[in-house]
Amino acid sequence: MSGGVDSSVAAALLRKAGWEVIGVTLRLWEEEQADLTAAARGCCAWEAVQDARRAAQSLGIDHYVLNMKELFRKEVVADFISEYRTGRTPNPCIVCNSRVKFSALLQKALEMEASNLATGHYARLAYGDAGGRILLKKGLDSWKDQSYMLYNLTQEQLRRCLFPLGAMTKEQVRHKAASLGLDVARKPDSQEICFIPDNDYRSFLRRCGVPAEPGPIVDRRGDRLGTHTGLAFYTIGQRRGLGLTAPKPLYVLEIRTRDNTLVVGEREELFREGAEIEEVNLIAFPELDRVHRVSVKIRYRTAAVPAILKPLPGNGMARVVFEQPQAAVTPGQAAVFYQEDLVIGGGIIKEAL
Repeated sequence: MSGGVDSSVAAALLRKAGWEVIGVTLRLWEEEQADLTAAARGCCAWEAVQDARRAAQSLGIDHYVLNMKELFRKEVVADFISEYRTGRTPNPCIVCNSRVKFSALLQKALEMEASNLATGHYARLAYGDAGGRILLKKGLDSWKDQSYMLYNLTQEQLRRCLFPLGAMTKEQVRHKAASLGLDVARKPDSQEICFIPDNDYRSFLRRCGVPAEPGPIVDRRGDRLGTHTGLAFYTIGQRRGLGLTAPKPLYVLEIRTRDNTLVVGEREELFREGAEIEEVNLIAFPELDRVHRVSVKIRYRTAAVPAILKPLPGNGMARVVFEQPQAAVTPGQAAVFYQEDLVIGGGIIKEAL
């Protein structure tokens, strides 16, 4: 229970369905947050713990607070910093799901003699026809669907999961919370990255000691256009904050760590035909042994686009080729493969093609 409306209603629905429910809130991060509002501090704030506790009391369930700050710093924050150091753009929420919430927390839940781990994610589960696999599907609310964030869960983890909100819309969830008299019924959603105050990741990286080593900004021909302030502070597709004057808007095309160079160009130069994917996790079937037609999302808030998914030699490697070239294919971001509302699997973008 994060202290928000989604996890509170998930607990309420399970209790109504006859489950024995306990609420667990994780303490993950609280540095650099003293001067922020509770809304800006999001699910890592002490106020969120209090909100979760009040919701649990209102529902008549036990509530526990677990300190996982050290694990979160080691597995999520350190990975976030490391990825930016190497010129990649990570998604820490995905890392947190796989290494903290559905790994360490699930193990703790089993130690507490719980049978399942339930969350407020907007996603659905189903049983496969062959081999008894657990399938992951999109949530019915297309705007709130969070299946993208869950693509790397294993079969063992999915067998223990419950997603009570998968068939609901956000408005239905808020209405349910109000009917139950929960204080969080109209609480705003928390910010996207819980440990980045005001989503200012550049300031966060500087405080964490990521070096601001200036270097050249060049175009595709290699002509120097200016000087960047450190590669870690840029991402593919970025337009603002380049400090350049040009007849047409310029975008970050490539972050070249080998020679500390930022490559920029016009928007039409952003488009790529596909991507090489690493660390592939499959949900719908055990292995990728042939070519599949899929739709693929290359960022959480972008639409899925038609593509061909091909196996590659090497453990956990694949390639996607888009039906139409796509802009800002970004190393470090997740590429998640779908067939209609079914999550085939996904991986991390290693390289744009």
